[in-house]
Amino acid sequence: MTKDNNSSSLVRLNIGGKKFCTTIDTLTQREPDSMLAAMFSGRHAIYEDPEKGYVFVDRDGKHFRHILNWLRDGVVPTLTDVEYSELIREAEYYQLLGLIEGINAALNARKEVDELDSELTRTDIIKCIQSKRVRFRGVNLTGLDLSKLDLSFVDFSYACLKNVFFSRANLQSAKFRNVDAEGSKFFNATLRECEFTDANLRGAVLAGANLQSANLQDACLIGCSFCGADLRTAHLQTADLTNANLEGANLEGANLKGAKLNNANLKGANLQRAYLRQVNLQNAHLEDAKLDGANLVGAIR
Repeated sequence: MTKDNNSSSLVRLNIGGKKFCTTIDTLTQREPDSMLAAMFSGRHAIYEDPEKGYVFVDRDGKHFRHILNWLRDGVVPTLTDVEYSELIREAEYYQLLGLIEGINAALNARKEVDELDSELTRTDIIKCIQSKRVRFRGVNLTGLDLSKLDLSFVDFSYACLKNVFFSRANLQSAKFRNVDAEGSKFFNATLRECEFTDANLRGAVLAGANLQSANLQDACLIGCSFCGADLRTAHLQTADLTNANLEGANLEGANLKGAKLNNANLKGANLQRAYLRQVNLQNAHLEDAKLDGANLVGAIR
């Protein structure tokens, strides 16, 4: 063991042949009652190879990086059930009770999601909302009618939402990261401050929707209808709006840096103070569009 500039002891570990480097603070502070904390508390003799400077522990080192990351950050890794079982075995050996509790909580959460199968009905969704079980990450909700429901702040990330009816639903601040929502209907829905990063919304209908300050960066919006939608200060950087219909949409202050607008319909759209630097507008339809104060530096028209 050596000292660094912050007087924190560096420790080199050999866990069953895998080499790691960490500090005594990492090994002792988060789980002070663990075996690792006891080993490096100074109260016990430990075996250190005098030539190579590594403390040897006769355990499988496969998951020890997850143990170190837990001790550093308190974050439980996302693993398969089999890997969790292996990691629990190591956590039990090292007496890391906090990590064991965290893994069990992750497994219970996964079980809850698995119970929300593709056979969910509108009634099931309403029951989930009423019981505050409102996380649908990775769930298949294809074709459901969820119109007019209060789904604000719900996390739909990675879910399959093809052809779902969200018309007039309250989805404020909901998360739609990486969802497949092709053909879904968001007509007149409230989508303020929603996150649609990397989402597939090809052919979706968002006409009349309130998307103020929504994040649609890198989203696939090909053929989407945004007629009359409120997209003020929305984030549309590098989104693909090819063939999208934005006629009469309010894009005041929206950021469209790097967006693809090939054959997009922007007739009568409000693009005042929008960020359109270096955007190719050559094939977009801009008849009667308002561009006052828009940043068009380098834009192709």
